[in-house]
Amino acid sequence: MTNTELHIVAGAAGVGKTTFGKDLASKLGGVLLDSDTVTEPVVRAGLSAAGLDPADRDSPEYKRLFRDAVYECLFQTAADNLQHIPVVIVGPFTRELENPNWPSHLAERFGVTPTVWYLTCDDEVRRQRIEQRANPRDHAKLVDWTRHVSEAPVAKPAFAVRFVDTNH
Repeated sequence: MTNTELHIVAGAAGVGKTTFGKDLASKLGGVLLDSDTVTEPVVRAGLSAAGLDPADRDSPEYKRLFRDAVYECLFQTAADNLQHIPVVIVGPFTRELENPNWPSHLAERFGVTPTVWYLTCDDEVRRQRIEQRANPRDHAKLVDWTRHVSEAPVAKPAFAVRFVDTNH
């Protein structure tokens, strides 16, 4: 068997990563691995067991305890599927986007050159989308949107990506 296509869909909260990823996986006849769903029950249980807010996805404590493990779950599941069908992985990947060597690390790990899709839209459009989805994980973002935007700046890719403007 040979490797097939690996697609990474990245960007800030509310830019439309999940919607785009679902559409892409459907067009490719592939599997969608979304960081918001693949590990959600385990992350919620772990945060609760640690006495933390199970809806937290932004604090330094969440990132210290779960961020790398969540991505590793996505990558291991991708590796299991990549030999058979195209894989679309959806997540913010903020730190990874800043690493100019990340695509080559992925290619080395998976044996296939990834296509990285970077989605963007205006902050106000993101806020409206986040309000509409009404997910408890987004509560802290919406309580003080201005602070969220200033403290969680949108990553700027340090390598070639396929830019997608999702304003419309």
